[in-house]
Amino acid sequence: MDSRYQVADTSEIITPALLIFREQLEANLRHIVQIAGGTQRLRPHCKTHKMSQVIALQLQLGITKHKCATLAEAEMLAEAGVRDIFLAYNIVGPNIRRVVAFCQRYPDVQLAVTADHPAPVAALGAAASAAAVTVDVLLDVDTGQHRTGITVGPAARAIYEQIARTPGLRPGGFHVYDGHQHQKSRDERRVAVLAEFEKVLAFRDELVAAGLPVPKLVCGGTASFPIYAELDDPTIEFSPGTCIFNDAGYTEMFPDLEFRPAALVLTRVISRPTSDRVTFDLGYKAVASDPPAGKRVSMLGIDDAEQVLQNEEHLVIKTAHAADFEPGDEALALPRHICPTSALHKEAFIIVDGKLAERWPVVSRDRWLTL
Repeated sequence: MDSRYQVADTSEIITPALLIFREQLEANLRHIVQIAGGTQRLRPHCKTHKMSQVIALQLQLGITKHKCATLAEAEMLAEAGVRDIFLAYNIVGPNIRRVVAFCQRYPDVQLAVTADHPAPVAALGAAASAAAVTVDVLLDVDTGQHRTGITVGPAARAIYEQIARTPGLRPGGFHVYDGHQHQKSRDERRVAVLAEFEKVLAFRDELVAAGLPVPKLVCGGTASFPIYAELDDPTIEFSPGTCIFNDAGYTEMFPDLEFRPAALVLTRVISRPTSDRVTFDLGYKAVASDPPAGKRVSMLGIDDAEQVLQNEEHLVIKTAHAADFEPGDEALALPRHICPTSALHKEAFIIVDGKLAERWPVVSRDRWLTL
């Protein structure tokens, strides 16, 4: 077991429990700033951690611009002291009035959202104008993932022109997410990312030449932010997220990033049902279940662990070393996908110098807080 992940006394930790190793978290944050060449163009995504205390650490480093995916996360950011918030989500239905209420509650916060269709743009503009607030809107550009967004071209230009002329709205630039670029080779990933980004830049230049402001391009995620950091363009902002905690999936997919895990799940043995099986209290209510069954965690220190069964409150592994385990024994599991894992825990146990130091609530794990 890596000595950085030793915990001297776990008697106060109810399992399964999310542990945050603060020294490694802070090292990851410093590495992000180093890759970015400073904090000026950084806009990290809070979806991975959802914790005010992590935001406080980022603010201490001078990271003042932040990104989120829900209004609960936006509210958490505002309460933590962030004054430049990008809610990277298309706003529809009741969320329109919630955005307006957010602007009224936090008039000193610059809030931006995304859009890729004229109808929500019109509805948001009408609500914002009626409430005498202004919302920045970034055009959500589809670079090939086909999850949300619109490809650059005449239809995209029409929507951006609509944003610019709609009372209550202000054109904020583009959201350029490329989360589908999973090339393990850094060079291959760079080629793929920049091939799409060249189209975005040409479209940006077209709009600017027509007199439309495009003040910022919020680009990429963890896998691509080092590529955008290499580009000399002051309007580019980049949004690493997962690497703040890191996980088994990103460690495997992107070895060039060189981040170490800062968040693991402590689990205890509850049964040894057969001679080669050990059951832990680590069901899929405690760790993300979007990775395939059998690959949702890596069990530290159990190299031959084969995950043969997982239910809501149980994880069964097959190992030749099953006889070495007794009920109550502990192990650390590294999630393959940490972002939804964080949201499954009410609070995180913070480990400093190998000891339990404090607990941090996972504030914005819910869809709404007060708004």
